[in-house]
Amino acid sequence: MRIDLVSFDLDGTLVDTAAEIAEVVNRTLETQAIARRPAPEIGLLIGHGAQTLMRRLYERLVAEDAGLAKRVALPVLLDGMQAQFDAVTGSLAQPYPGCRDALARLRAGGVRLACVTNKEERLALAVLRATGLDADFDLIVGGDTLAKCKPHASVLRHVARHFGVRLEDCAHVGDSAIDVQAARSSGVRAWAVPYGYNAGVPIARAGPDRIFESLGAVADHLLIG
Repeated sequence: MRIDLVSFDLDGTLVDTAAEIAEVVNRTLETQAIARRPAPEIGLLIGHGAQTLMRRLYERLVAEDAGLAKRVALPVLLDGMQAQFDAVTGSLAQPYPGCRDALARLRAGGVRLACVTNKEERLALAVLRATGLDADFDLIVGGDTLAKCKPHASVLRHVARHFGVRLEDCAHVGDSAIDVQAARSSGVRAWAVPYGYNAGVPIARAGPDRIFESLGAVADHLLIG
């Protein structure tokens, strides 16, 4: 098996950012006198980007309190998130165990690496820099880098074209059904890790080609066989 290029999702795959995303959301709610929500509840909404997360949470909040829609408009919360992301992003993020070593081994082994996330590019860069992972990637694609974001087929195909690598020689590693769909739609191998943020649903249900228990196992598979 030949794999020349591996793209990795960011949140929930390379780095645990659930705590800081929850903090961003809760600080935003507090600016509008809305009570904080439990971090695990917010964690189940991670995966489609921050704006989608807030929209889904807002729908839940309005369902619980219909009067909220008259007091606070969704655009106010969406706008308010930007300042909170600027203040919090990177402050609580932690690479998953074995992440640094796995990326270093893959690079040393000649595998090209990309980070492909639905997080805004500037925020993705902030997380990667804060965790010291930015130098490990030859390309970083955020949710606003291209016209479309994952799971649209154009995203991972763009990554393959950037490196001049055939789709059949690429793999994408993620933690959610979105990542599996992105890989499937683009024609690259769909690999997954069982931790991270997949709305509480086991990643096996998304049907990835392989599930690796850790990022180190991904490196072992490619470099050792």
